[in-house]
Amino acid sequence: MKICVLGAGYVGLTTTAVLAELGHNLICVDKNFMKIKQLQGQELPIFEPGLEELIIKNERNIKFTTDSDKAISECEVIIIAVGTPSAKGGAPDLRYIQAVIDDVAKNIASYKTIITKSTVPPGTNEYIVEMLLDKGVERDLFAVVSNPEFLREGSAVYDMFHADKTVAGLQKTDTKSLQILKAIYKGIDAPFIATTLTGAEMIKYANNAFLAMKVSFINEMARICEAYGADVRDVAKGIGMDRRIGADFLQAGIGFGGSCFPKDLEALQYAAVSKEITASILEAVQTVNDTQLELYIKKMKTALKGLNGKRAAVLGISFKPNTDDTRYSKAVAFIAKLLEKGCHVQAYDPKALLPDHLTGKAVQVKSIADCVHEADFLVVATEWPEFKKLDWRRVKEQMKGTLIVDGRNCLDSNSLEKLGFHCIGVGTG
Repeated sequence: MKICVLGAGYVGLTTTAVLAELGHNLICVDKNFMKIKQLQGQELPIFEPGLEELIIKNERNIKFTTDSDKAISECEVIIIAVGTPSAKGGAPDLRYIQAVIDDVAKNIASYKTIITKSTVPPGTNEYIVEMLLDKGVERDLFAVVSNPEFLREGSAVYDMFHADKTVAGLQKTDTKSLQILKAIYKGIDAPFIATTLTGAEMIKYANNAFLAMKVSFINEMARICEAYGADVRDVAKGIGMDRRIGADFLQAGIGFGGSCFPKDLEALQYAAVSKEITASILEAVQTVNDTQLELYIKKMKTALKGLNGKRAAVLGISFKPNTDDTRYSKAVAFIAKLLEKGCHVQAYDPKALLPDHLTGKAVQVKSIADCVHEADFLVVATEWPEFKKLDWRRVKEQMKGTLIVDGRNCLDSNSLEKLGFHCIGVGTG
């Protein structure tokens, strides 16, 4: 099958690579000329484990271009994978969706299955249908399908090959698209959930909102555990063994970030408010997440008798391990908070770079040794595997102070205390 993917971000590139591996011919389109030039030279603009190798392996089945008109005209399936960032007030910014629909509308001369993978608010795919009709596209020349992705950055390739489910949001009169989707994903063993266009949109938002809720829930439990001297790690282990709850997303720490959870929560809450629905749980999830860093700052101030002038070593810039993405990163937010308090910040990350607004304020160094050198305290802000396996005796020799701030509750605090460190986590007794 010949498939056009509009958007060369995390979702677009992963979709392109995996579908090429499944035997399809892909044209991946992006309006960013420099990004396409990189991709044509087999250089990825993002870091995602296994993605580069998969694209190189299937190079004969993949074409990268900025020419959306030609790509749309040539392909029978169009996959929309452009960004939907937050706009003012939490509403999703749909300008990129509107732009690609403009491109699609003027290039439909034969039947197209238009698949929306971008995360869009309830009602958007119905709006896409209306937009195409308003632009003069004949009704019998297209079908719109909502097919949201459920990929985790850092394991996106694995997740697509080993999907839990494939959601197919279909129009009521659509009798073709489900079989087309099954043909596209042939080779991936995942159950299909057929629903309406809006049903699929809601599945995506509810999925992310629930996972975010688990993170904020365990962080709130951590606050209570701390007040009573219990260890939230034991609590997480205990409730995680209940099959109705599950162990994933029950690691207390500085909170969630990334390209999905924060903006999707905002968008879902905005959608609720626009229908005069009070989304109390969604509000609470965001409130806990937004205030979690302050708990750490307060503890650090007490332990160090103030933060002004202190030298901080921050390990981690990306919002999670195995990615270079810093969007809504709590590690970045932590660095910004430390700078506000007058700290001198040295940061290190295996893949991610400091965002522009922190460049020149914090210093990004090239090694862990450079980061911890003469530091008054150390913060583990992203749980990269290499941070959990550090030679802590060596770290202690390099540091000036002895305070370790475990922002992800991922370190063995007992072992560190025996080496002479003082450890700060959340809810760890």
